Amino acid sequence: MGNTCIVEGKPGTVKSDADKLLKKHGQLNQLDSVKVVSHVQRESGDWILNTLMLEGYEVPFKYNRKEKYRSLQGAPVNLTYYPQTENVAGMEFESMKVVRIRRS
Repeated sequence: MGNTCIVEGKPGTVKSDADKLLKKHGQLNQLDSVKVVSHVQRESGDWILNTLMLEGYEVPFKYNRKEKYRSLQGAPVNLTYYPQTENVAGMEFESMKVVRIRRS
């Protein structure tokens, strides 16, 4: 079952989308209320590639969108992501593939 909480004096069960994803996929990770230090958006074919650098992390967090989005720089965000390795010019670079992002 989910986490038990009390809302306005009424007990209930809360099971967020992130909790469901984390339980279903073993390699999936979650970060809550992390400050975005840098947010870059660039075109990649029909998609906009978004790259985030987060406070306290040296690894880029990447995700795609169909349209440009307002800058998240300085904003706290909640992320659900997978670790991944990219091969660029024969060198391997670690990055994180974001599957869910929300402003917190």
